[in-house]
Amino acid sequence: MILFDFECKQGHISEKLVPRGTEQIDCPQCNEVASKLIPAVRCSLDPTSGHFPGATDKWVRAREQKMALERKAAEQ
Repeated sequence: MILFDFECKQGHISEKLVPRGTEQIDCPQCNEVASKLIPAVRCSLDPTSGHFPGATDKWVRAREQKMALERKAAEQ
């Protein structure tokens, strides 16, 4: 079972837990046919590639802070 969003011709959007392969359901609000909506793609930028300077800079700063904390903990 998978949770999907469905939309009918009236514009009602509803979530429903359905078996794989289910493309249409009855709208719980108006009982018309509701079709499955295509979900947005999830993506993330690879900060280590260098192709995204802002993400790379953020990754470098976070890594330096983490290494400084680890060095400090190792000294104690």
